[in-house]
Amino acid sequence: MVLIRKHEIRKYGVMFLYFMTFFGCNRNVNTPNVSSCVAPKREFRAAWLATVANIDWPSTKNLSTEEQKKEFIKLMDFQQRLGLNAVLVQVRTAADAFYAKGSEPWSEWLTGEQGKAPEPFYDPMEFMIKESHSRGLEFHAWLNLNRGKHKSAKSVAKNHLINTKPTWFINYDGYVLFNLGIPEVRKYTVGVVANIVKNYDVDGIHFDDYFYPYTVEGEIFDDVETFRKYGRGMANIEDWRRENVDLLIREIADVIRREKKWVKFGISPFGVWRNQHKDTEGSPTYSGQTSYDNLYADTRKWYREGWIDYIAPQIYFSRDFKAVPYQALANWWAVQPSNRHLYIGQAAYKVNTDIKGKGWADMNELPNQICYNRGNKNIQGSIFFSSKSLIHNQLGVTDNIRTVLYKHRAFPPIMPWKDAIMPNPPRKLEAENNTNGIKLSWKMPEKAEDGEVAHYFAVYRFDRKEKQNIETTNNMVHICYDACTSWTDKTVEKNKKYTYFITT
Repeated sequence: MVLIRKHEIRKYGVMFLYFMTFFGCNRNVNTPNVSSCVAPKREFRAAWLATVANIDWPSTKNLSTEEQKKEFIKLMDFQQRLGLNAVLVQVRTAADAFYAKGSEPWSEWLTGEQGKAPEPFYDPMEFMIKESHSRGLEFHAWLNLNRGKHKSAKSVAKNHLINTKPTWFINYDGYVLFNLGIPEVRKYTVGVVANIVKNYDVDGIHFDDYFYPYTVEGEIFDDVETFRKYGRGMANIEDWRRENVDLLIREIADVIRREKKWVKFGISPFGVWRNQHKDTEGSPTYSGQTSYDNLYADTRKWYREGWIDYIAPQIYFSRDFKAVPYQALANWWAVQPSNRHLYIGQAAYKVNTDIKGKGWADMNELPNQICYNRGNKNIQGSIFFSSKSLIHNQLGVTDNIRTVLYKHRAFPPIMPWKDAIMPNPPRKLEAENNTNGIKLSWKMPEKAEDGEVAHYFAVYRFDRKEKQNIETTNNMVHICYDACTSWTDKTVEKNKKYTYFITT
């Protein structure tokens, strides 16, 4: 017996039907209820997937193409099970590439030798984007900004920039680093970004905390001659360095908007902009180094001025670490005036260690940080470093996140400055009994006012007498992607009545 009641509600881009079934299977879900830490419907949940030195993927050099693909698929399956909705994959570690459509040589950490293509040949980034999107994960291409050669690299291709453009680089602490004061260097970096955005279906471009290098005692970053040549009339080399990075960030933002306006631009800087004891506008922290003073990155400016779409300060400190306590620094970022998104970089790699605060030996430290974020309306999510650390599940923390904090799926937060027009609702929703359960089917919606189509469909299910609320994802039973127009609910129970909502 099937009872259907249909209706379209334009406000929510949703169609629902009422359905009664007489077959199915039993479900037994016994998950702790954390009433003080309610999961929002929209929350950025991501992990960094580091390729440099084979931290996360590939696990080692010299894997075959098939082995690389199998490993990545396994990683994406894990991210999906955990309840994440985005992955940030490092596709440029040191002026090299994990993708085919570019001018920089293949990465040593992909094939074992810089410049050597994968065998059999494939384009890793095209493959990774496809696998991520098929699981509902945004794909953000993570690029290193300042490295020409990593200190642990074993090979350098003949056509690498440090060989063809040696005057672009400065040696520092065993690394070979781009001299960001040279206009051609900045122009080249912007071109690398433009090429990726133009040729790949990325959801975001992402940079980490490396601009000018972290200060190392006894080392000198020798760009004095560059300052004399390209100083633009400035009197202070430190202000000039900061302006070099400002120029680069703005130029990257502009080229992303020109190529594909919907692609997000995010940066994850070192957590401390400036210490309050040095600048009254700084955070109540006592960090030995800061983005502003040591890395010459005025990260707060980019966030406040809206040059970037999101900032994810790396607050890799426990709540009991006195020099840089987690809560104080998170609060400082949350009160900075900005209409852009604030996500927090979370130190999953420190769980079960005694690094910078004893709190990391506590299984509740990281979950409590996530709950603390949710208690602040100006913090819209978390990014974990790194995927490998989550897989290790130290102290059972990953299980806690998966079964409690991320029990219900969440969508990435909306960025109205990039797209304020929602898609239209699906059409002609139908339901039918089959041997597997209840099959729902619908038609693709008409194009929205801006000519765009729907990319995601969410299915919500409510018991007949249950309060129907699609402002949370508690009753969301499925998400499908791309041109999906059907789904079978295999978890229904006998003699129960259901109401289904399909949203775009």
